[in-house]
Amino acid sequence: MQISSPIAPISSFGFSFIFSQTSISFPLHIIFYHFYNYYYYSIVNTMAIECITSKNHMNQPSKQNHDKNEDEESSLVFDASFLKHQLNIPKQFIWPDEEKPCMNVKELDVPLIDLKNFLSGDPFAAMEASKIIGEACEKHGFFLVVNHGIDAKLIEHAHSYMNDFFEVPLSQKQRAQRKTGEHCGYASSFTGRFSSKLPWKETLSFQFSDEKNSPKIVKDYLCNTLGEDFEQFGDVYQKYCEEMSTLSLGIMELLGMSLGVGKDCFREFFEENKSIMRLNYYPPCQKPDQALGTGPHCDPTSLTILHQDQVGGLQVFVDNEWHSIRPNFNAFVVNIGDTFMALSNGRYKSCLHRAVVNNKTTRKSLAFFLCPKGDKVVSPPSELVNDLTPRIYPDFTWSMLHEFTQKHYRADMRTLEAFTKWIQQKSG
Repeated sequence: MQISSPIAPISSFGFSFIFSQTSISFPLHIIFYHFYNYYYYSIVNTMAIECITSKNHMNQPSKQNHDKNEDEESSLVFDASFLKHQLNIPKQFIWPDEEKPCMNVKELDVPLIDLKNFLSGDPFAAMEASKIIGEACEKHGFFLVVNHGIDAKLIEHAHSYMNDFFEVPLSQKQRAQRKTGEHCGYASSFTGRFSSKLPWKETLSFQFSDEKNSPKIVKDYLCNTLGEDFEQFGDVYQKYCEEMSTLSLGIMELLGMSLGVGKDCFREFFEENKSIMRLNYYPPCQKPDQALGTGPHCDPTSLTILHQDQVGGLQVFVDNEWHSIRPNFNAFVVNIGDTFMALSNGRYKSCLHRAVVNNKTTRKSLAFFLCPKGDKVVSPPSELVNDLTPRIYPDFTWSMLHEFTQKHYRADMRTLEAFTKWIQQKSG
């Protein structure tokens, strides 16, 4: 079927389409097709720019006596399937000029520690590795480990299974929605906690316990939250966390040796650890010079073992400038956190770092955050305290610091300082 028309403006879809004065025929289905596409993508753009604020209210209990702004902030949702294509990003994801990322930064010279001989029991290799680690931790707290004993297939599976979760529709991911004040579950950015300087990422976090009475805590959580279809998903991350815990205890031996307190000091402190595993998923952003995947912060935990994919995006602040850490799929990036900085009485540094995004490729990373049991008192060994190096931080437990960062303070480079003041105010 064809139609012909004199000059006739059509503006139902927000623009004028004028046919020629001479009779030109258009197939009707082509006109409808173009009108439909324009109308559909106009709606998609509007929805994305408003950050898909129509969040599923069935997952959110109704609340009264809320300020209008608080209601708007709590309804903000980061739907990557829409936002990754948008040229204009919501203002909540635009960072201040002084914190906006630099794409072309110098690469950080990070020591590469070969653990093969250390893991086989070579005492000389242990001493050499501990010396190199100590030097790195006094300067910036970052180093790489290779020949770490983790099965390459397990690492590959841990990365591939991330796609199975993050690439499903938002409504399915929200089955594992992270609740306010908790650290486990799915988070689309951190829209439920903050209203500005939001990170351009999605995460799935869950707890791991090395205690003997909780052998399958990761698998049980993932299956109970996401359903039995995720049983193999749970198996992979249960095994991955167990391997990360073992590796972290080995690194703790080297840290103890480097500080002169013996290899067993910190290993024993972190046995039966209650740690956190996080899957980070950074979708493309069409304004990568305005957004950040993760804002500048120091990890409040004890030790982070990170595995990057090949995309890159990790940056570390050293000598008053940002540096990148090149991806190495055969290596883990290890860095000191605030809790261990307190354990070392400030000798080892918890360094400021962030993640940048790009406009083409999704970036993924696996982060294992080693944490002591909640009731363990964080206090430096006596060998690290004397008249020349007095105590810097008060005694605290990891559960206290964790509560502080979840409910009272957004982690940054001054977390430990702010936490110390908070403890003093509570005790005073």
